[in-house]
Amino acid sequence: MSFDIKKMTKRELNVGLKDQKIRYGVGAALALVSVFLANIPLLIVGGILLASARLRWCPVYSGLGKNTVDPTEEQASSTSSQTDH
Repeated sequence: MSFDIKKMTKRELNVGLKDQKIRYGVGAALALVSVFLANIPLLIVGGILLASARLRWCPVYSGLGKNTVDPTEEQASSTSSQTDH
């Protein structure tokens, strides 16, 4: 599997709901632990995980061409975003 830097910059929905929940949990845990340990790298990694969970986009997944979104999730999110407008 090769890494494509040009593909990495393209923002597309590539983090599934299960992956999103895991990222929220691990990111929040790392951020909380970093406060008690005064560890800046843990805080940065936790913040990145929280941001990628919120956006449901991971640049590393884009570069590798990986996608954890189920087709039913993608369809449901696109119809809900259309009804919001």
